Amino acid sequence: MQTRSAEGLLNLYATEPAMYYAEFPSVEQQRRYAFQGALAVLLVVTTLLTALAVS
Repeated sequence: MQTRSAEGLLNLYATEPAMYYAEFPSVEQQRRYAFQGALAVLLVVTTLLTALAVS
């Protein structure tokens, strides 16, 4: 959306989106995040141990 000032100058600044506050994750979401973190740690440890084993 372009707007012009009284002097004829263009205002090309982007419009800012509406602000909202983040909500704290529910207990189910927290459990899911913990499970995903545990899987990520397991994947990294397995990858490192495999790399050490084949080297």
